[in-house]
Amino acid sequence: MNDLQASGIARNTAGLPVRLDDVRFRYGDAEFVYDADFPAAEITAVMGASGSGKSTLLNLVAGFEAPAAGRVLIGGADVTATPPAQRPVSMVFQENNLFAHLTLAQNVGLGRSPSLKLSHEDRRAIADALARTGLGGKEQRLPRELSGGERQRVALARVLVRERPVLLLDEPFASLGPALRDDMLDLLDNLQAERRMTVLFVTHQPRDARRIAHRVVFLEDGKVAASGSAADFFTGTGPEAFRRYIGNNEDVSRDVARKRT
Repeated sequence: MNDLQASGIARNTAGLPVRLDDVRFRYGDAEFVYDADFPAAEITAVMGASGSGKSTLLNLVAGFEAPAAGRVLIGGADVTATPPAQRPVSMVFQENNLFAHLTLAQNVGLGRSPSLKLSHEDRRAIADALARTGLGGKEQRLPRELSGGERQRVALARVLVRERPVLLLDEPFASLGPALRDDMLDLLDNLQAERRMTVLFVTHQPRDARRIAHRVVFLEDGKVAASGSAADFFTGTGPEAFRRYIGNNEDVSRDVARKRT
């Protein structure tokens, strides 16, 4: 039995709905209020200007921040007081949080066992995750030997072996060039379709949201200003607050977010 199993946390990738029920959080003079639903097994883009509260929203879902009021619900269960390690959530940051002295396989293995006490099943899952993310054959390389895109692939591979139903991404591809970012978005899209995870994806890029999101939650001044389907957002008649945000720099009438059947 590995550390994750011993903790009593069941591995499960079937997406769970997430709800922020009138959640309130204060940071200095800034107050954030979140009342929003994130449907199970869908990708929701969380968008808004810098300082609007996007990362704070993810931190509240993950348990890294505690609300002053309101409830955080995952799969209908109130997890407001549940420690981060016991929530059915994985998170990928803009900085990929890899350990420089560990190999790729070991960095991914941390998602399975923080002590790296790995069973044969664990090692097989790690190899499968690296292969699935295009890193097969590179198991023994160190992070410094990888490109930026490859390092983010390691972070996604670690998510796969954790097998959590909710995935939070805080601008993980922001530092990548356009072509590489598109490759990573497509990989994320394919992994989500395969695993049916619930994904909350923070991005400043309307183009990224159009490419993979099913829904959009738009934040303004620390509050949820609008939410709905991505297709509705990326039309000339999308929410006014969102249209003000993207201005005239995006052709919102083209390349509308894809719908899955």
